[in-house]
Amino acid sequence: MRAARRRLRRFGRRATTRAGEGRGGRTPLRLRERFPGSRAGGAAGGVPGAACPGHGEQGAAAAPADRHQPQEDEAACGARLHRLRRLLVWVLCGLHVTRRDRGSPVSIARCSRCCRVYVAVWGNFVNMRSLQENGDQKVDSKIEEAVAPLREKIKDLEKSFTQKYPPVKFLSEKDRKRILITGGAGFVGSHLTDKLMMDGHEVTVVDNFFTGRKRNVEHWIGHENFELINHDVVEPLYIEVDQIYHLASPASPPNYMYNPIKTLKTNTIGTLNMLGLAKRVGARLLLASTSEVYGDPEVHPQNEDYWGHVNPIGPRACYDEGKRVAETMCYAYMKQEGVEVRVARIFNTFGPRMHMNDGRVVSNFILQALQGEPLTVYGPGTQTRAFQYVSDLVNGLVALMNSNVSSPVNLGNPEEHTILEFAQLIKKLVGSGSEIQFLSEAQDDPQKRKPDIRKAKLLLGWEPVVPLEEGLNKAIHYFRKELEYQANNQYIPKPKPARMKKGRDRLWDLAVSHSKHMGTREGHASGSIRDRAQTLVVIKHSACFTQMR
Repeated sequence: MRAARRRLRRFGRRATTRAGEGRGGRTPLRLRERFPGSRAGGAAGGVPGAACPGHGEQGAAAAPADRHQPQEDEAACGARLHRLRRLLVWVLCGLHVTRRDRGSPVSIARCSRCCRVYVAVWGNFVNMRSLQENGDQKVDSKIEEAVAPLREKIKDLEKSFTQKYPPVKFLSEKDRKRILITGGAGFVGSHLTDKLMMDGHEVTVVDNFFTGRKRNVEHWIGHENFELINHDVVEPLYIEVDQIYHLASPASPPNYMYNPIKTLKTNTIGTLNMLGLAKRVGARLLLASTSEVYGDPEVHPQNEDYWGHVNPIGPRACYDEGKRVAETMCYAYMKQEGVEVRVARIFNTFGPRMHMNDGRVVSNFILQALQGEPLTVYGPGTQTRAFQYVSDLVNGLVALMNSNVSSPVNLGNPEEHTILEFAQLIKKLVGSGSEIQFLSEAQDDPQKRKPDIRKAKLLLGWEPVVPLEEGLNKAIHYFRKELEYQANNQYIPKPKPARMKKGRDRLWDLAVSHSKHMGTREGHASGSIRDRAQTLVVIKHSACFTQMR
């Protein structure tokens, strides 16, 4: 074995260094015919290396470089090919045995059979490499062909959606304000966001999405003047702003009754954090208070000087008293820290983007009328409310923020209607045949609610302009679209396939079914099916297993 290894090493060395050129230093004719164009038998037509085992070294030098590989990889590739050629020469030397020569590169070159083996093996290897490279090129070309039409479609879509956002005014750096809106993804906050964005200001919306929805402001996401932050105002917020609209709080009775502690924290700790932010950055803060601070009023209509009539421990107290405390903190910061504050006492508001199930009068009546359900009126229906459209409220908030009025201001519609009249009006506008159903009256429900807006008219020049029926038609249209959206996006789980019972469960079912037919015959007519089945499992086990099979 050692002698054979030494012989192979010697033949390989002679094949690579001395190059075994045969007689007169010429490549044998047979190899030159197979591999023309090179004295050393260099491969033509893309076959790298020496075709003749006796010219391996020169063949390595004549091998063409791979155009697709970096320069540092060419040397490594050439070395690997050189080692493969030497290995092939050694194998052929070991197989080529004649009477006069025990196997050498020269004798291999003279042997037609060895030449054919060499050409076949080496040619197949080179063809495999070339096929792989051609395949990679074909795959790349096919990918480019598939991607090209997609790129064209993307360009066409970009052209068709040239205007992604609503039209926005351009304001200079001097006139443009940085505005923070807490609860900006809610019902009123999202409409206020639209107003301020279209006026050209930079708006940052902060919302924890307890009652707000990202869908309300998704049409602004990506705009350079808009930013949406998922944050709870109960935690401090550090941001540079010029104005703060503090609207964050649950506003519908079902929401704040569901989590009264959360409502109290938002209206107290959240307001405290926003006042601290306004103090640090020198911003002006507007608090969105409520007409609920008047409670069940004994004065009608209610003006800003009325102190209210509130039950401090009732089911609505978490919201009523939370807003009263928030107003107190605002004026304490104004007196002690010099913070500019504005307080808006908001009366009943309706419009698009209301929650359909928030439990308020407008949303309840519209949803019930659209679905053909009875319109539920709590109490006799003689309670009065004054409803304003959301765009009127937004205009009033902006006017109050930019004014010099620091005292509370009522923002509402002085047009008063009873709950029963309101239900009949919605039923008429929807065209529904729903009946009106009277239920027991809710606790602490105010009997009368109507704002005195003389102060807003005098100091702000503001009053509602949208008629009630026009606003209701817009709200009804929005609710119809919401119902269609829910119907189209409803998740319907697929039914699970029936699972065959195994083991004890299957044996038990078979025993019970068997006992129904065999119980009386086996002497178990008395007693329950369970007792008979247990007995059959013990006594009739062979029959049960026969049925299972």
